[in-house]
Amino acid sequence: MTTNDTLEILTAKLDESQAPLSQLDQYFEGRQPAAFLSPKSQEALGNKLRVLGVNFPKLLVNSVAERMQVTGFRAIGDSAADETLWKVWQANDLESQAHLAHVDSLTYGRSFVTVWSGPEMPRVTVESARQMTAIFDPASGVVRAALKKWTDGKQHYAVLYEAEQITRYAGKENALKVTDVIPNPLLEVPVVPIVNRARLLDFDGSSEMADILDLTDGLAKIMSDAMVSSEYYARPRRWVTGLEIVEDDEGNPVNPFSDELGRLWQSESPETKFGQFDGSGLNGYGDLSAVLTQQIGAVSGLPPHYLGLNGDQPPSADAIRSAEASLVAKVIGKQRTYGRSWAKVADLVLKVANGQNTRDYETLWAAPDTRTPAQVADAAAKLAGIGVPLASVLADPMGYSPSQIEQVMQAQRAAQLSQAGTDLSAFLVTE
Repeated sequence: MTTNDTLEILTAKLDESQAPLSQLDQYFEGRQPAAFLSPKSQEALGNKLRVLGVNFPKLLVNSVAERMQVTGFRAIGDSAADETLWKVWQANDLESQAHLAHVDSLTYGRSFVTVWSGPEMPRVTVESARQMTAIFDPASGVVRAALKKWTDGKQHYAVLYEAEQITRYAGKENALKVTDVIPNPLLEVPVVPIVNRARLLDFDGSSEMADILDLTDGLAKIMSDAMVSSEYYARPRRWVTGLEIVEDDEGNPVNPFSDELGRLWQSESPETKFGQFDGSGLNGYGDLSAVLTQQIGAVSGLPPHYLGLNGDQPPSADAIRSAEASLVAKVIGKQRTYGRSWAKVADLVLKVANGQNTRDYETLWAAPDTRTPAQVADAAAKLAGIGVPLASVLADPMGYSPSQIEQVMQAQRAAQLSQAGTDLSAFLVTE
């Protein structure tokens, strides 16, 4: 397959993905069109409420992403984290960019990370599925090629990543011209997909929001109906009988109760009777919305207190841990999948920096479950009491990052030297 053929295939794939990705954008931002709002309901609302979205899709994505925090990398077989990789990680602002990569991957089903050489150290960038796509080897799942396209004003740009070379393009949208061809010494595509994969052949991933989109539309419809009912039927309406109807010159009925009388209705005829219809109740809408919200929680794994289903009674700490068990299990599964992708990023970083890498790395994550300070301290004290090294206790259950652990260990060594009263001046070299 030639470079032009690869460019054409990737361009077509990227263009085809824009419509479904745009729809997912709308749901994530709570701007999706009302799926069930009838024309009569729109007219009743005066076209003032075209969209009433309950943004549970965004809640789901953020609830999973905020529990996925990379804290370091460690070579398999080592007990300490790799400081060199963490310096590259921090220098590329990946502590925040990795979170955005997770958010996009959970929203769109995929995001991408590119690794290339920089002025002083490897450059790692996070890319959106709106601008980048890739094709995979169907047998091994390895990335065959990747393409990034973007615009700057009226100028269009593209970068094609292949195992042998990297080609840059610029020009008009349908008339891109080659501006630079860079040999690729890595001999592999320097792009790592962060894929929210649910099945073996799901190379492009699937949105975490997919299962609750229809339920969200149904909930939005119920909320819209409740708004229409509250505007037109929930307020009591009054009736009157035995009152002569007066018409104007054009035959239109005239309101016998002028605005000057305000809320007071009166009639001089003894046969006139007044009454009031009962207002329409909204309890049915509340019951149905609660059912849909419970279904969203069952499908997504979100705990009831995230969805507002616990009422005014706050849950206990043990109840919170039990309710969050499904969400925590989901996050652990995501960490297992995403961890291999970030480990591949670490592999590319070392290959760019050193020309080769002979070690396999694993990704270190912060604990995804909710722990009270008392529970953490009690677990740490018990582990330290049976002789578990301090570094291991700080990592789990304390949940410290490798850099924080190193700071604590240095402080402990300094404190031990201070307590021992060791004088190191004899070992200092003086001129």
